[in-house]
Amino acid sequence: QVQLVESGGGLVKPGGSLKLSCIGSGTVFASSNMGWYRQAPGDQRELVAETSRLGYSEYSESGKGRFTISRSDAKNAVYLPMDSLKPEDTGVYYCKANYGQCQFWGRGTQVTVSS
Repeated sequence: QVQLVESGGGLVKPGGSLKLSCIGSGTVFASSNMGWYRQAPGDQRELVAETSRLGYSEYSESGKGRFTISRSDAKNAVYLPMDSLKPEDTGVYYCKANYGQCQFWGRGTQVTVSS
């Protein structure tokens, strides 16, 4: 079992920055692939960035060059610094852990990009 808690969301102006954090509990965190997803109002949840347990990272087209996913297995944490934020980045950001065939989700943190 993995429990995930996100933090770091908030209201920011276009062009601003935020850093999201996800802290996990459980003994399998280091063996899990981790990802950040965004869900805008009325839309499906979509992948923003993910990092494997071996440290390989992938990004959505919208996040490339602006977002950087990283993890600290010693702290059971995964981070998502986001720069040059745009209004279309607005949504609830969820942390996800994939351990084998099991998936675990956090409750999300709201990010609003607006002037």
